[in-house]
Amino acid sequence: MKNEIALNAAELNSNNCTNQIQEEINHLKKIGGGILKLTSGTFKVSSLELCDNLTLVVSAGAILSFLDDPDLYPIIETRWEGHEQKIYQACLYADNCKNITLCGQGIVEGNGSKWWQEFREKNLPAARPYLLSIEHSTRIRIKELFFRNSPSWTLHPYDCNDVIVDSVTIKNPDDSPNTDGIDPESCRNMRVISCMIDVGDDCIAIKSGTEDAFENLPTENITVTNCNMLHGHGGVVLGSEMSGDIRNIVISNCIFSNTDRGIRIKTRRGRGGKVESINVNNIVMDQVLCPIVINSYYFCGEKGKEKYVWNKEKLPINEATPEISDISFSNIRARNITSCAAFIYGLPEVPIKNVSIVSSQFELSQNSEAVTPAMIADAPSYTKKGIFIENTQNCMIDSIQIQGAEKTFVNCQSNKNLKTINLE
Repeated sequence: MKNEIALNAAELNSNNCTNQIQEEINHLKKIGGGILKLTSGTFKVSSLELCDNLTLVVSAGAILSFLDDPDLYPIIETRWEGHEQKIYQACLYADNCKNITLCGQGIVEGNGSKWWQEFREKNLPAARPYLLSIEHSTRIRIKELFFRNSPSWTLHPYDCNDVIVDSVTIKNPDDSPNTDGIDPESCRNMRVISCMIDVGDDCIAIKSGTEDAFENLPTENITVTNCNMLHGHGGVVLGSEMSGDIRNIVISNCIFSNTDRGIRIKTRRGRGGKVESINVNNIVMDQVLCPIVINSYYFCGEKGKEKYVWNKEKLPINEATPEISDISFSNIRARNITSCAAFIYGLPEVPIKNVSIVSSQFELSQNSEAVTPAMIADAPSYTKKGIFIENTQNCMIDSIQIQGAEKTFVNCQSNKNLKTINLE
């Protein structure tokens, strides 16, 4: 094929073949796109910039291995943790592109250990690079690759439309900092299908920027289905960066094992924005701290410790007041729960509205020490507890079983029209 290039690592610079591979990408860009196939061996590189109409194949037996020297990575300004700031350019990077496919059965190796150490020692002048960041782009396909040891977030599509992540494996050590699996940020029309994710932070974290972002862009029309989440702070998480709105999300037919939380929605005062129209169904969880968390008092990150954020009194409503509504959970099966079955805590001035938990079973561990189910100031510690619910409106709990709990409802104050039916 005229527009297909095959490379063998043995024929390239064994210490650093960045320039050689980038030259081939640039050549394909000039002729309108094509296929670049890494056939076998270890390709040691720093940041690579992708282009329109590019298919990058990392074949079985090939490793695309990113060097861990920060001096080899340019520092750019783009989104990191919800707003624009300085960050090392992603290992695989694209901006304002269309028709990119990354595929193959090979390995994309981030060599994150040194980055994690430098981060812990506060030696870096900018945020660590993503393993993959594709920004302001459309028609993106990521298939079958094995991503591991990411310096920070692993896959970060930002302001992208029409994205598919299919049959991808992501593995980062469980003690590696901020190594989320997949973080769609301000994206539209995205599918995550049949992936296995085992990481040191959230497995999938759906975001739309903070109040400090230059532009509020929503995340909407996202499906997550047939995925396995093994370890991580949360199975599928929405927020806490949600100032641009998060809506129309479906999470179905997944297994979460040893994730701290299962489904986790988090925000706080100051963020503004809405999380709405979320449907979660057919989820199996085992060894989770708390299967369902909806938290309007999330305190981590910048400004999170301000009294305004964690004050439990009713405060005036303004454009910085976040809203959460229309969340549906059904057919959840969770066992060996460490803390409580669900933790739902809204703001007194804007209650969480229209949450339903139906046709679900929760089994509490009988051998766990008390632990906090959510990251809020003055958080209570629980074990063998049922549902904590505070500051909600028009919510429904129907046909659920909670086994091994000392109390079915831990707290049930300030809840307007809470409807409970067929509880065991």
